[in-house]
Amino acid sequence: MQVIISGHHLDVGDSFRKYIEEALNKHVMKYFEHAINAHVTLIKEKHHLVTVDIIVNEGTGTGVIIKSTAQDFDPYRSFDQAVAKAEKQLRRYKSKIKRHQKNKDERRAFVEAKSYVLSPFHEHDANEESDAPVIIAEKPHHIEKLTVGDAVMQMDLLDTPALLFINSANNRLNVVYYRKDGNISWVDVPATA
Repeated sequence: MQVIISGHHLDVGDSFRKYIEEALNKHVMKYFEHAINAHVTLIKEKHHLVTVDIIVNEGTGTGVIIKSTAQDFDPYRSFDQAVAKAEKQLRRYKSKIKRHQKNKDERRAFVEAKSYVLSPFHEHDANEESDAPVIIAEKPHHIEKLTVGDAVMQMDLLDTPALLFINSANNRLNVVYYRKDGNISWVDVPATA
């Protein structure tokens, strides 16, 4: 597996690089022996806090990507926490991922959509008639047909707060998202909407 390591405002020495490569190979290869690559980004924030982001392409062609993030003042501890989160996700979903791969053709159904990134700051021009937000970026997006369980798994593996999907049970647009209390909410849009 190819491991790409980058440091922002932080020099990643040879011994730390070796430590990262060995740890990722050990933990990821336990679950995905054909993993293609992993990207590790270390960012030194204000007050010497180090954020570690790990993204792993598991190499099975299903489009599953494992993401984890952790923060600590010690870069080694921060990395260890991020790896532990990724391994926990992998261990938790190992059987679901295998089943996910078996239903590959059925799961490939998706709807083409567009994803927009909006600016949170919008200066209102007196001559401007519209209150439309400013679009910073636009990219294609696939809304997949999934079961509710698979949608929750995908949301966890992608480490996102919410996921829009087409429910395979009723072919309706659904959303799962994390609530502030730690539980997961599921929104099923009625057919008449």
